[in-house]
Amino acid sequence: MLTFLLRRLPSLVVVLLASSAIAFLLPRLAPGDAATTIAGPDAAPEAVDAVRHSLGLDQSLPSQYLHWLGGVLTGDLGTSFTTGRPVAELLTDRAASTIELAGAAALLMTVLGIGLGVLGGARRSRPVRAAVDAFSSALLAAPPFLTGLLLVLALGIALPVLPASGEVSLLDDPVIGAQYLIMPAVALALPQAAAIGRLVQTEMRRSRGEEFVDLARAKGLSPAQVTRRHVLRTSLGTAVVAIGLRLGELLAGAIVVEAVFARNGLGSLAVASMQSRDYLVVQVLVLLAVAVAAVIQILTELVLAWLDPRVRLGAS
Repeated sequence: MLTFLLRRLPSLVVVLLASSAIAFLLPRLAPGDAATTIAGPDAAPEAVDAVRHSLGLDQSLPSQYLHWLGGVLTGDLGTSFTTGRPVAELLTDRAASTIELAGAAALLMTVLGIGLGVLGGARRSRPVRAAVDAFSSALLAAPPFLTGLLLVLALGIALPVLPASGEVSLLDDPVIGAQYLIMPAVALALPQAAAIGRLVQTEMRRSRGEEFVDLARAKGLSPAQVTRRHVLRTSLGTAVVAIGLRLGELLAGAIVVEAVFARNGLGSLAVASMQSRDYLVVQVLVLLAVAVAAVIQILTELVLAWLDPRVRLGAS
């Protein structure tokens, strides 16, 4: 397993370096200028130049990139252009909200996704399979922001049983915090759960045609035992891969969901930083998102290799 992990580390380093260059360039390619935004639209050219010099934006792009990358490697993420606070401090203040949302959504996504997959992949009547397929299709077709708005209208306004916006940390008050977390977590998890359910369902149906399933039936195992001991077990690899891929997408969806429910997390920080041309904050957020997605992918491969020795053998 250690050899398997070491073989993945070089690709992780290459991905992070390439992502750091893209994260550095993309904000600077967007229309507008950070110095002008900070100085104000009516500022004199001398004032704009002074702001640009104080921020180091008058240096060449390679110099700015190397300076920023060196800081990241040494733990210095820089200082926000607009707030004057260290970027690391801004991330620390906002990370707890996003971690709570992503964690709750990931748990719900996993449970509901595998549940839908098993329900649709087990031997059931045609109406049951059709209902599961229709439900999954509806969830896949509804983006998180639409699901979030519908939940706000239904459970926050029409039937005010849950808070429509805002947040309370689970560490401060678990009960109230959970009430604020239910709707955004559901809105974020449902489309991903439907995608996982479709993959697991397809894999389970494929596994039912394998010879080992016929052999299990010939030995006298009941349909439930065949599904639990053989069909579902062989489909776990697909479930792990699907969950790992969708965990990365939760981070992107969190930006929209946090805006809908007015949560003060990394997503809202990313939107505000892009609007104010706060390059350093945007760069770190993009790099952080890529790093988390890459680590999740490697962990997914490790779990898959643990479940299926053929993966380890293929990598050796």
